[in-house]
Amino acid sequence: MRQFLPFVLVGIGGFFGANARFLVGTWMARTFDTRFPLGTFLVNVSGCFVIGVLGTLVLERLIGRTDQVQLLLVIGFLGAYTTFSSFAFENDALFADGHWVTAALYISSSVLVGLLAARAGVLLARAWF
Repeated sequence: MRQFLPFVLVGIGGFFGANARFLVGTWMARTFDTRFPLGTFLVNVSGCFVIGVLGTLVLERLIGRTDQVQLLLVIGFLGAYTTFSSFAFENDALFADGHWVTAALYISSSVLVGLLAARAGVLLARAWF
């Protein structure tokens, strides 16, 4: 049973994170009539804030059971809520460690390659269907 605990923790966190993302996105869409993806923006920004708090607490061991907390909240909840928060937290660590070039490369390549991959996916889906 112990070997399944990580999967259970990630799954529980993911369930709540995915539903939180859905609720925030739905609420924002109903509240504001705009073409700007405000729901996704709010999810990404709030996820960045939360991972900053949780990541610091987990990494600096200010709370107990850090492995379980990381699995449940950071990987599970925030992983389902937004992966942008991980991207931001990793870049913050690169900047803090003085790896400015690596951070700039990671940011620019993630955005550019991500956009190209999305476009390729759209074109592939349209070609198949």
